[in-house]
Amino acid sequence: MLYCFGGAILSGMLLAEAPVAPLSNNTNMLLATLAWYLVFYCPHDLFYRCAAILPVRLVLSAMKEVTRTWKVLGGVVQAQKKYQNGLLVMVATGWAKGAGGGLISNFEQLVRGVWKPETNELLKMSYPTKVTLIGAVLFALQQNRYLPLEQHQLMSLYTGFLVITKVRMLLTGASYPFVFLETALYRVLFAAQLTDTTSTDKSKEPNGLPSGTRAADGKTVKAAPESCSRSTLSDTRENVSSVPEMRAEGTRKSPTGERDLTGAGSKKTD
Repeated sequence: MLYCFGGAILSGMLLAEAPVAPLSNNTNMLLATLAWYLVFYCPHDLFYRCAAILPVRLVLSAMKEVTRTWKVLGGVVQAQKKYQNGLLVMVATGWAKGAGGGLISNFEQLVRGVWKPETNELLKMSYPTKVTLIGAVLFALQQNRYLPLEQHQLMSLYTGFLVITKVRMLLTGASYPFVFLETALYRVLFAAQLTDTTSTDKSKEPNGLPSGTRAADGKTVKAAPESCSRSTLSDTRENVSSVPEMRAEGTRKSPTGERDLTGAGSKKTD
């Protein structure tokens, strides 16, 4: 139920409405329960096999995209009644109502005892979440008269785009049409700054070489590891500190007051 009515529940929470209000429609509850039972517990899995046939799947997918348009528009209009000039609120509410099942998926997984934070739709958006966000922005602009289009015209264009794109993806297995746009925007807005930062870090290294190497006689040689240098330095300090002890041992005085040169002589002979 959280997945089926996630959009209505999430949009209601954003507008301070009762999140259980979508569950009060008994007809929708019975239809959702029947669909859940047939998908998972139908004898011989007949219902899922029939729904997985390509022509049937195309029709169901097209119907879902039409429903998505109405949900996005309903969320935008619902937010506009309370916040007439709140573009951000209208976009957020339309987005939540159209893609609430994906946005609420982490909470739905937590209820089922599964926790997968890497599947967060806000961090790694899927195709339905992206197209729903685009639709929410377009409908919010249209409702505030920033787009020179009527509501029915925008609905027809947006629904046609969703249906054609979804059918194309199902038939050809192609990716969604925003891959090239996202790649271009990333290269223009973010990749250039990353390249500049990398080149700046490299220029700070001596002789333009990366850390861990140094130039010697025109050749690039591996620099000694830091741990090796520290161990060598500690050995040198121990050897230096042992020299005064050896000298003191060789020049100790005997009980008679004379110097004991036996140790020094033997060491010299050795």
